[in-house]
Amino acid sequence: MSVIQLVLPDFLLIALGWALFHKLKFSGEFFRGAEQLVYFVLFPALLFHSITQTPLSLSGTYVLLQATVGVMAFGVALAWLAVPVLRPDPVAHASVAQCAYRFNTYMGLSIAGGLAGSAGQTVMAVIVGFAVPISNMAAVHGLARQNGGKVFAEILRNPFIIATVLALLCNIFAVPVPKAVDVALGRLGACAIAIGLMCVGATLSLQGAKGAARLMAWMLALRLLLTPVAAIFIGWAMDLPVVERQVLLLFSALPTASSAYVLAARMGGDGRLVAVTMSVGTLLSALTIPFWLMMGVRP
Repeated sequence: MSVIQLVLPDFLLIALGWALFHKLKFSGEFFRGAEQLVYFVLFPALLFHSITQTPLSLSGTYVLLQATVGVMAFGVALAWLAVPVLRPDPVAHASVAQCAYRFNTYMGLSIAGGLAGSAGQTVMAVIVGFAVPISNMAAVHGLARQNGGKVFAEILRNPFIIATVLALLCNIFAVPVPKAVDVALGRLGACAIAIGLMCVGATLSLQGAKGAARLMAWMLALRLLLTPVAAIFIGWAMDLPVVERQVLLLFSALPTASSAYVLAARMGGDGRLVAVTMSVGTLLSALTIPFWLMMGVRP
């Protein structure tokens, strides 16, 4: 399968979501309900099902954790380097810094499955499970001032993290998952990616970025161009297996998730700036993801 054919279905689903909301006038309430369904039910089911499909070892999982932490630390550190370099508005920076290290999990799992089958989806699911708490802590730290006590409680209740931890325990300790439960989780997970990507399309917006072009360019270049370079180096330095290196590279090249906009809006940040940065990044990733997949390691 060519790289273009690999990523095109996801962008067609994003375009469908945009058309449903902006042209066919599906309501915002409809998409908010769909996002909640994906977040609390469908995507945790997909994570659990994906992680339990391919056997993992403690040592291999630990190495993958180290690689994920390395990629995330690179993104977070360079996002905050923009402060002394660009001297941006503090609220704008705290809001849009997320766009340098948050990631679109729906797109990641979808493309990973096409790239390396169930093994690729398992690796991506594990990476996502490790990266979710890191990205949440970094984003909330930048936006929050006095509600730090709530941060860890929210992270511990995050359905992605709960699903990942349970799945890793079942996988590593060979806890059997009943066939009926496994099939039900698989069917729920099959819905997650399509609905999630359509919700991404509904949130696309290109309005609200006046006066922040340099800050946007910094975060987009970091997310779509520099972080993949770091991922290639980390995968090589840690001697990861080929599939893990490919999936780590894909993860590093994913555009920002729409959850970045939700967090900024709810915590008093510049939600419109985040929305337009996320939208531009998603559109540009139609070019950058194929490029990095073609540049990635080969078996």
